[in-house]
Amino acid sequence: MKNDLLSKIDNRQIKVGVIGLGYVGLPLAVEKAKAGFKTVGFDIQKHKVDLVNEGCNYIGDVVDDDLSLLVKEGMLRATSDFSFVKDMDFVAICVPTPLDVYQQPDLSYVKSSAESIAKHMTAGTMVVLESTTYPSTTEELLMPILEERSGLVCGKDFYLGFSPERVDPGNRIYNTKNTPKVVGAIGEDALELIASMYRAVLDGEVHTVSSPAVAEMEKILENTFRNINIGLVNEMAILCKKMNIDIWEVIDAAATKPYGFMPFYPGPGLGGHCIPLDPYYLSWKAREYNFHTSMIEASMMINDRMPEYCKDRAMHMLNRVQKAINGAKVLTLGVAYKQDIDDYRESPAIRVIKQLLSVGADVSYYDPWVSHFKDGDLEMESIPALTKNVLSESDLVIVTTSHSDVDYHFVQRHARMIFDTKNAMKHVQDRDNIEVL
Repeated sequence: MKNDLLSKIDNRQIKVGVIGLGYVGLPLAVEKAKAGFKTVGFDIQKHKVDLVNEGCNYIGDVVDDDLSLLVKEGMLRATSDFSFVKDMDFVAICVPTPLDVYQQPDLSYVKSSAESIAKHMTAGTMVVLESTTYPSTTEELLMPILEERSGLVCGKDFYLGFSPERVDPGNRIYNTKNTPKVVGAIGEDALELIASMYRAVLDGEVHTVSSPAVAEMEKILENTFRNINIGLVNEMAILCKKMNIDIWEVIDAAATKPYGFMPFYPGPGLGGHCIPLDPYYLSWKAREYNFHTSMIEASMMINDRMPEYCKDRAMHMLNRVQKAINGAKVLTLGVAYKQDIDDYRESPAIRVIKQLLSVGADVSYYDPWVSHFKDGDLEMESIPALTKNVLSESDLVIVTTSHSDVDYHFVQRHARMIFDTKNAMKHVQDRDNIEVL
């Protein structure tokens, strides 16, 4: 069976299924189809299925013409009917893995995907989980569901592995196609097959590891590394403010060292799906082993506190001009979680807005990438244009996302006061009305 599958990979006869057509799944489905594999995207959201089948792109990292051409040529289609899993040789699970209200892992999407796959998959199927999760999920959660619901045996009748997604929305250098891939699987045959599938599609290195748990922990380490270092520099920023030292100048100076230092930058908090969430997955799993992740949890607390710190700084700035935060007109520039993308998942900018609203500020926002957002009970629309009147009538302007298509010189000329949490205005000459984080 393994040799037959390897031959089918070489001959591009493998049929690929991708569960979840979001920021991870759709780019992966497009790359699989571009590599010559007929691909089916599965999603429970009908509007995503309809858009894909119409050749309409909704993900920034996918090229519009690539998607439309692949759909037109019959290489890619989408469906909400999971019975088509029976026709798939390779199935990648790319569904969300959020936290619940208690900040604990919510694997309901992974579980429901596994149940849907198991109901229809046949012998010889390769299944790969790409969603970020805690170590042992593949073997302790996914494998039992697939075996019990399908009647098939892992390693004998089907092949199972984990290969963490490494999507960085808006990155103009690294994308799904050229980013190195890590693969861990249950058994040598599964590892060889799954790695061969990725090598047939991607330009980046495919690095194999000894087990799914190693691959799962590797992804957690990547993002926990960033979380801790951002927590460190955020704490340094707070201390530097008290000492009247410019943290941005400090970082620039430290970055001149050619070894032993990697620059990280402060901001209003952490955003995106992975970096703010993954440390919670690890600290939750660590409790099973009676282990307290003290350094990780400390960085999480610092980063989680940054939106409130930004609110406090805004209050102090307004107080200096005898203006109360209650009733003050505050304009935030940007709600996307990072520069030049339309993704606002877990955006710290939205948490800053909520903090400001909680103390009575009259808040509006401008974001050329995000015209509208809904986060829980909060729903807002961007002002249509960043005009002289909008800026001059605001008591305070807060830069919460450093979009490159905002004219910061124009902002400086017409705003009364500016709180720049991203150092987006570092090249503006006249800085008398600007205060940085």
